[in-house]
Amino acid sequence: MLSWASSTFDADFNARLHISEEANTAIEQQVQAIVADVRARGDAAVLDYTARWDGVQAASMQALELTQAELKAAFDGLPAAQSAALRAAAKRIRSYHEAQKKAGGESWSYRDEDGSLLGQKVTPIDRAGIYVPGGKAAYPSSVLMNAIPAHVAGVGEIIMVSPTPRGEKNALVLAAAYVAGVTRVFTIGGAQAVAALAYGTQTIPSVDKITGPGRDYVAEAKRQVFGKVGIDMIAGPSEILVLADGSTPPDWVAMDLFSQAEHDELAQSILLCPDAAYIQQVQEAINRLLPEMPRAEIIAKSLNGRGMLVLTRSMQEACEISNRIAPEHLEIASTDPHRWEPLLRHAGAIFLGAYTSESLGDYCAGPNHVLPTSGTARFSSPLSVFDFQKRSSLIEVSQAGAQKLGAIAAELAYGEGLQGHARAALMRMVDPAAR
Repeated sequence: MLSWASSTFDADFNARLHISEEANTAIEQQVQAIVADVRARGDAAVLDYTARWDGVQAASMQALELTQAELKAAFDGLPAAQSAALRAAAKRIRSYHEAQKKAGGESWSYRDEDGSLLGQKVTPIDRAGIYVPGGKAAYPSSVLMNAIPAHVAGVGEIIMVSPTPRGEKNALVLAAAYVAGVTRVFTIGGAQAVAALAYGTQTIPSVDKITGPGRDYVAEAKRQVFGKVGIDMIAGPSEILVLADGSTPPDWVAMDLFSQAEHDELAQSILLCPDAAYIQQVQEAINRLLPEMPRAEIIAKSLNGRGMLVLTRSMQEACEISNRIAPEHLEIASTDPHRWEPLLRHAGAIFLGAYTSESLGDYCAGPNHVLPTSGTARFSSPLSVFDFQKRSSLIEVSQAGAQKLGAIAAELAYGEGLQGHARAALMRMVDPAAR
């Protein structure tokens, strides 16, 4: 619990925000070894690491690839309520991303006064790889959020990797892959799975871009293979920040803080509020509700290690602090959220009003839940259709246009000392009929 009035507020606040990087060097070196091994030995290396880290012994990669029939069987075997929820969430996510594509994901062109064509050609990547965590929890929602925008964008093949520790497959994850239209699924994870997607093996095809969250080794592997393939982002631990004016039931806010803390011990949950009495009520709700939570131990470690209840001087100051943090998930628990939203410049997703819990955005509201973390919302955006498309510039210069543009280009090229550039432009200024 922190207060702006404390003389050590800045130091205490910053200490809670930043994660120690002491282990990064060791992880980096281990991931380098894994990536290099997968590049060199392909399937054999992936099989070795899957046996070591996931406890799954397999004679070949074919044994770790799931068929479409298995995915459909997983879906057909779900309880009716689960299958209906999966379909409904997928429909909303697809509708949102189709609207996103329609709004700005199309090719366009125009001709200028000289008849030259200028424009942009938008095409999907050929093959995407999606990583779906499968360690401490299973995430069918991550399947939907990564695969559906890729599908909407027009990606030809979607290759999914997801670890199955001790060989335990999650039916809801497999069913989500079926609903989302995933092309191929391999039950592998970790840095070896990322390396296999990036470089390809005898069985796993190389992809053009890798998306999806993962912990330390996955994040480091994505960082190391970037350049060979594209990636969505280097995701850090999950975060939630709640701006509260004291009008939302304290139990609701406490549970919203739990919703991210239960992911893992490094997740961060922060409350900013100008009402000291209300902060105390939230603290009491945390103490009362925590013993009821199945993942109470993880939540407690997260809250004790990185959580903050911050007393601010005003809601305006709370907004300023929020911009400084640039959180992944930002809830405005207020009777008038639209009053404060214009003040908020940096966030992965903004949840307006007491009834808009972050968990609805995680599963079924429609917008993507793959969001920038660790302050990167200052310069990056949620996963979208656009992450699975690329844009090529279209330029068709008419004969008339070449006369005008040629003189400009040649002048600049000579200024840069690039004679070939200049002469290539000048040659086109001569009327072909006069040759």
